[in-house]
Amino acid sequence: MTTHPTLADLARRATAHREQPAYGHDALITCDRLVRIFSADGVEVQALQGLDLLVREGELMALVGASGSGKSTLMNILAGLDTPTAGAARVADHDLLAMTAKDRLRYRREVVGFVWQQTSRNVLPYLTAAQNVALPMQLAGARGRTRRAKAERALELLELLEVGDCRDRRPHQMSGGQQQRVAIAVALANNPAVLLADEPTGELDSHTGEQVFAAFRTANERLGTTIVIVTHDQAVATEVRRTVAIRDGRTSTEVLRRSEVDEATGHERVVSREYAMLDRAGRLQLPAEYTQALGMRDRVALELEPDHIAVRPDDSERD
Repeated sequence: MTTHPTLADLARRATAHREQPAYGHDALITCDRLVRIFSADGVEVQALQGLDLLVREGELMALVGASGSGKSTLMNILAGLDTPTAGAARVADHDLLAMTAKDRLRYRREVVGFVWQQTSRNVLPYLTAAQNVALPMQLAGARGRTRRAKAERALELLELLEVGDCRDRRPHQMSGGQQQRVAIAVALANNPAVLLADEPTGELDSHTGEQVFAAFRTANERLGTTIVIVTHDQAVATEVRRTVAIRDGRTSTEVLRRSEVDEATGHERVVSREYAMLDRAGRLQLPAEYTQALGMRDRVALELEPDHIAVRPDDSERD
């Protein structure tokens, strides 16, 4: 016989929930019910509709979603290039809604690094690779660093990302993949808390894209940099431990990957599991293929079991 939770049980659980630490208290990036509304020709468009997202320090993760889902809007907000309409967003203890224009400029120079899809937007054409990497340090003041120290830091990053031989080359003398790896070095110059990348392999062939992603992985593993990549590239999305999908301005599903040893063969394998995201308002975005398979639409029946919630098709009008 199934025992359903009593009202007293639910009250105790609610009390325990309220006693939990504040949402995102231990995350490097916290988006809490984030909203971004654009107005164009008198029409309002909600690009983000109460989006929730937590990113832990040291993560290398991917954001995926269809065109218009809101992922690029989210990246622009995290990069300090756009301001949320409502909700809360914090990156490395910086409140993105409360920053002044001066704060925002310093934030972009010192707290976040950014890599664009278009290689031409990432590096200046009249500077060498080494000069491009040194430039962010010069603009930020790079407290305590001499010109020689900045040059050494630039060369260290180029060597780390395997483009040290490009140090004296200008962008037109490099391949697209080399330019993107130099761009990653530029973004890392001031040792940012977070590195953001918007479709960084979008203009590259698969082999070159793999090299660029390897550079991101190196930065994550060797420098400990937290990295968030927006991508349509399935090869990239499946290489990270965590992939978050955005749909209709909210996080919808999340795929977590972990390594485990096969007891039969002794070989290590990567196991993936997909989760639906439950936002702060209690909303759940079920995958379309699931709801279509069961004919779910408009409303569903819910049942609270001792250890789970059952979601079933609406049967109220069946004979």
